[in-house]
Amino acid sequence: MHRSTLFSLILLNGASIATAAAVEAQSAPESTVDRLLQHVTYLASDVREGRGVGTSGLDSAAAYIARAFARLGLEPGGTAGFLQPFTLDSTAPTLAHSGLGGLPVANVIGILPGRGSLAGQAVIVGAHYDHLGLGGFGSLDPDSTGVVHNGADDNASGTAALIETARALASRTHKDARSVVFVAFTAEELGLLGSMHYVKNPVFPSAVTAAMINFDMVGRLREGRLLAIGTGSAEELPDLVTAAAGTHGVEVRVVPDPWGRSDHSSFYGEAIPVVHFFTDTHEDYHRTTDDAPAINLNGLARVVNVAADLVWSIATRPERLTYAEVAPPQPTTGGGYGAYLGTIPDMSESPGGVRITGVRSGSPAETAGLHKGDIIVRIGSHDIENLYHMTDALRAHRPGDEVIVVVVRDGERLELAATLGKRGG
Repeated sequence: MHRSTLFSLILLNGASIATAAAVEAQSAPESTVDRLLQHVTYLASDVREGRGVGTSGLDSAAAYIARAFARLGLEPGGTAGFLQPFTLDSTAPTLAHSGLGGLPVANVIGILPGRGSLAGQAVIVGAHYDHLGLGGFGSLDPDSTGVVHNGADDNASGTAALIETARALASRTHKDARSVVFVAFTAEELGLLGSMHYVKNPVFPSAVTAAMINFDMVGRLREGRLLAIGTGSAEELPDLVTAAAGTHGVEVRVVPDPWGRSDHSSFYGEAIPVVHFFTDTHEDYHRTTDDAPAINLNGLARVVNVAADLVWSIATRPERLTYAEVAPPQPTTGGGYGAYLGTIPDMSESPGGVRITGVRSGSPAETAGLHKGDIIVRIGSHDIENLYHMTDALRAHRPGDEVIVVVVRDGERLELAATLGKRGG
């Protein structure tokens, strides 16, 4: 079947998803470990073609997740049933020269409705389901282009944990509970494109989203040690995470920094507290050897238990978490060329310039008055249409140069004076 035909069927035939879910429910494994094995084996099969953008394997993975959500009784949260389809923007800096711009992709969204006075608020639980496909860019295996990269840990493990966390929470009740939104993100490997699309088009507004819990590479638990990254994003998170882990005999190491190269950082950029569960990297990361037999299924089940308890504690606590602002890490010396402005670019699109998602604390951009959401269209004498133009403009200047940065803010063109800094300085 041609890929576009398959994608159309997934989008339009919601009844087939519900019917398939009902059939699968009759033969679903009974234990959590067996179900995790089923999920990882399906998602990380060679047939899925490494779940790369542009493959039918990515679409069949999306359909599998949608059926799982339907089977659990979650409500569809997408704009096409469980799917939130969108088209990859060819202007996205991360897609330059990839040939992937313009392709259709979709996040998969299921909702566990809340109850009582908290039902209008939400907790997000997410994991990306895409991987590297047939290698090439991003692969750490030399000469592996054309070879399937199954991504069993990255991130079939997180997707499996997402589904089983939904199962664990679907049976819990409380008179007052926030809604829980389960999202399987696409195109994470291309620059967090799925999660960035979601935060711009959320089911619940960011203002009523209490937290985001992210699974990314949670299939290699070793000696019961789990990383919880981002706990500095809310005052209560270290204690809540430690309590949830202790109940299940998991040794958790909390890492305060909420900025990172996974989907949770898209949410922290919207001032939402985050936790990224991670069982650490390994020698198979982004290689052809990241296959299902290496997954620690019992350990993965323990991660699910910890996450379910943490999500439920956040969903049912009367008070919101106390958001804490953590400055983005400064670029290191040698991380680039030319002068330094200190903006955080939106990597998902170039809307006639470079939209920024934030500015770094103490940076020239902050001093000059640049704000999140500004679109930079000119630096000095250089017109800016995309991130590459901006890079060239900064390379053409030296630290200490004073320049006029022209931005579009709420439709108004503004000129801001900035004194450029030194990278890593």
